[in-house]
Amino acid sequence: MAVVSRGFGARRRESDPRLPPGQYLTEDFPVLSAGPTPRIDLGEWRFGIRTEGGAETCWTWEEFQALPIEDVDTDIHCVTRWSKLGTSWRGVSLDTLLDEVETDAAYAMAHSYGGYTTNIPLDELREGRAWVAFEFDGEPLDPEHGGPARLLVPHLYFWKSAKWVRGLTLMDDDEPGFWEQNGYNMHGDPWTEERYW
Repeated sequence: MAVVSRGFGARRRESDPRLPPGQYLTEDFPVLSAGPTPRIDLGEWRFGIRTEGGAETCWTWEEFQALPIEDVDTDIHCVTRWSKLGTSWRGVSLDTLLDEVETDAAYAMAHSYGGYTTNIPLDELREGRAWVAFEFDGEPLDPEHGGPARLLVPHLYFWKSAKWVRGLTLMDDDEPGFWEQNGYNMHGDPWTEERYW
């Protein structure tokens, strides 16, 4: 996929203690995407979780909207060094979704409409730390920011919050996703600057 790098902007140093090392504060919401922006009809949208044994649980948009919905206020941090503080989202917790499947897997691969993938340890998606978000700042999530729904894993660099997410594949062993195959860290903790290999 061709890389569009609008998210790589000028860099400034900040001293806000809420900023991880090497990050600068932005009031904008920069866009960094690999490839074109998918346009997904809500009537065709699906989110599924496939276990390591091959069982799949799937939700339509209507079924997904009937699940418990949470408000999430959080800071987000991009590996390209911008951070945005106090963002507001709405979505369904991964705890709610993973409660519907039986698994002993240790890792997940997130899959997006458009072909993007990213790997995440499964325990990083539990305990109120990850959501499938469909609203940002009180509005439906724009396609440029991953709408109609994106993964939201705000304690990791934002490339782990896969835009246009369509599902998870649960895995016994860790495997690299798109950016991880291209030099990004397998984990992506912004507070320890796990940016690259």
